[in-house]
Amino acid sequence: MPPVRRQRPLSRQPPPPRSVLALDVGRRRIGLAGCDPLGLTVTPLPPLARGTFPADLERLRPLVAQRRVQALVVGLPLDASQQLTVQARHCRRYGQRLAQALALPLAWVDEHGSSWEAGESRGLHGDRSGQLDSAAAALLLEQWLREGPEARPVSPATPRLDQPAVSTTF
Repeated sequence: MPPVRRQRPLSRQPPPPRSVLALDVGRRRIGLAGCDPLGLTVTPLPPLARGTFPADLERLRPLVAQRRVQALVVGLPLDASQQLTVQARHCRRYGQRLAQALALPLAWVDEHGSSWEAGESRGLHGDRSGQLDSAAAALLLEQWLREGPEARPVSPATPRLDQPAVSTTF
């Protein structure tokens, strides 16, 4: 059964265009997608097989440099009531740590239903190669480009919020 699509908040403005990297963080893989500096073209990128955080970081640094990434977008799998799930907490910690290590601003997007939608629209149900993860990251990035919220700097002094602002179309 398809997930219930959430309505876009009326008060959101699209963020300014720039090169952005979106991450669909899983326990085994990270789906990746990027956009061009004008925010016109979203491209699924090869997924990253998860390792230790330092190993992931060393594999992501060249991609961030090559694409001249100026912000990160990380999916948060909230539940149907918009509450953080166990996986959402993991994604939040990972995203904050990555943004700090790369000195990049960070935005959150609710990924509730993004993998299902990516599987439906791209015929990738049951995919184990990581293409589904990167297709989901591409959907998250497309959503963020339409709705935001604006990426914000992350620092060690940034309080950890129980309910970060997220875009919630899915």
